[in-house]
Amino acid sequence: MPSFDIVCETDMQEMDNAVNQTRKEITTRYDFKGGCSSIELQDDAITIIGDDDYKVNTVAEILRGRMARRNLDPKCLDYGPIEDASGGAKRQVIRIKQGISQELAKQIVKRIKQQKMKVQAAIQGDQVRVSGKKRDDLQAAIALVREMDADRPLKFVNFRD
Repeated sequence: MPSFDIVCETDMQEMDNAVNQTRKEITTRYDFKGGCSSIELQDDAITIIGDDDYKVNTVAEILRGRMARRNLDPKCLDYGPIEDASGGAKRQVIRIKQGISQELAKQIVKRIKQQKMKVQAAIQGDQVRVSGKKRDDLQAAIALVREMDADRPLKFVNFRD
């Protein structure tokens, strides 16, 4: 029986490359000379430190540009508030979204069932498996899910015939 999985996964190697390119651009730009602006990647978060709100937002904008060049969707970032750091600097923590939340998985399953398609959708941890008898039905389900306004980038993997 043909099936596929709906997942949300960010390529962390590409994210690391985007952060490194952003760090390199910060060190070479004139408007960042003499400041304490930096960007750092932890396991599932990016920390931006800047002299003021403007520099933190500028570093975040540079990061989004680098992510676009590396085919990373900016929807995978969850921006935290800009807060005070030591030495009068500002800090922003950006979380990297991985996996599909339970609420989003329920919305996907509900949307597929509302359309009365000839496929079955089941939640399996942080992914949704969709299976059906015909390949065309699965492709219609992919098109339906793509139309949804999800808060994170969705990928369709493990398509089995």
